Amino acid sequence: MSTDQEVGSVRDSGYCAAAVWSLYQAYRRIYDGRVQMITSGLQIIYTQMKWLLSKIWYTMSKELIVHQIKVKTMSEEDAIKIDQPQELSFEEYPEISEEIEKRHKIEKLLLEGGGHIEIDILRELARSDYGLVTDDLRRTLWPALVGVDVKCLLPAPKLCDFETHPEYNQVVLDVNRSLKRFPPVPNILYHIPGIPYEQRIALQDQLTVLIMRVICKYPDLRYYQGYHDVAVTFLLVAGEEIAFAVMDVLSTNHFSECMQETMDATQRRLLFIWPVVNFENPELFNFLQHSGVGTMFALPWYLTWFGHSLNSYKAVVRLYDYFLASPVYSPLFVTAAIILYRADELFLQDCDMASIHLLLSKLPENLPIEQLLNISSHLYDKYPMTMIKKEVERLEREDQERRKLDEKSALERRKKLARNAKSSSNYTLSHWIPQLLTPKSFIVTTAFSIFVGFCAYYYKSQYMSAGIS
Repeated sequence: MSTDQEVGSVRDSGYCAAAVWSLYQAYRRIYDGRVQMITSGLQIIYTQMKWLLSKIWYTMSKELIVHQIKVKTMSEEDAIKIDQPQELSFEEYPEISEEIEKRHKIEKLLLEGGGHIEIDILRELARSDYGLVTDDLRRTLWPALVGVDVKCLLPAPKLCDFETHPEYNQVVLDVNRSLKRFPPVPNILYHIPGIPYEQRIALQDQLTVLIMRVICKYPDLRYYQGYHDVAVTFLLVAGEEIAFAVMDVLSTNHFSECMQETMDATQRRLLFIWPVVNFENPELFNFLQHSGVGTMFALPWYLTWFGHSLNSYKAVVRLYDYFLASPVYSPLFVTAAIILYRADELFLQDCDMASIHLLLSKLPENLPIEQLLNISSHLYDKYPMTMIKKEVERLEREDQERRKLDEKSALERRKKLARNAKSSSNYTLSHWIPQLLTPKSFIVTTAFSIFVGFCAYYYKSQYMSAGIS
């Protein structure tokens, strides 16, 4: 479980939920009669097991309630809780020749266009290999990708202006937990570059103000944990004013589905991963479906554009280049590309939810980002969203039919168990009573009764003659 007293952990809570689900399955199987009670001893074991499972279920459910994911449909606070983020590495790498060439090309286009690049060309630059290359270029070009006019930016209000807002404390809590996403404090002894502690505190305050400005501007949009992981990336690259303007736009299109009253739309949207996987690798799809892994592992990826789960700052901003220049649902295709890329690893695991979720939820450090983005673009062009939506609907119908069959089978098993128990009781009576009522047993019983009666009469006569009443 999370050590945080106020915020649960998605990953650990997921494991807890899996444990509760497993206990439920065991309880149901016992109830359905899959454990056959042959003797009275097994009957006692059965009763004890039901009591034990009920106690464990109750205890773990209490723990789950304390540390659960606060999904919007599960609490009035409506805040998605995500586990502690990966520590972000801000290590700088020297530019390779291809990156230098790409940077020079972009700088030339900016010079020729008077600081502007035609939007279609800019999107292609951001999507193609190495993206926008440097943060200096991103600071200029990210606003252009989302249609922000940097000449019309408004100054940021003060932090104290938001302290009475009902979402303020939750936002501050999440921002304080996101220190791993900020550059580290410099360490001269170990030659670690970074930013001064005071600057980190200032960045945290700026991040809080940025998020609160969006929430206050759009009261119908609901804040979720993970939103701050997106906002901090834009803050680090572009500064407070530009970051707010970008998040203002993204909150009303790319992330609007995630900021609704409930998370139903987001949860259903994640199902769009599976048709792509099925079309490309049916064997892998069947393996994952049989494991029951679901889509929880991909929730932080989708909510934060992988900013929460990757531990390389360079990889995060490269993905943001791609997503800003791509259609809204591109993160789903990147997710499918990652699953397909890791197929060999997945097949080596046990086909159960815990093993598969554990592997998928942690992204490896050596992911070939450029290769995955190229695969994602190919998948997006290959499978239209209308085609994927129809496949999702088909899969949902099959799942509903499967559930109905399972419920019907469980009901039939319970009825069969009840009939077997009744017939077993009737068999016992019909088997023993005829054996007790044979002529021989009747004569013996009658003779024994006469003997007992005679003895009783004799001893009573003797007691009376002796004066004993």
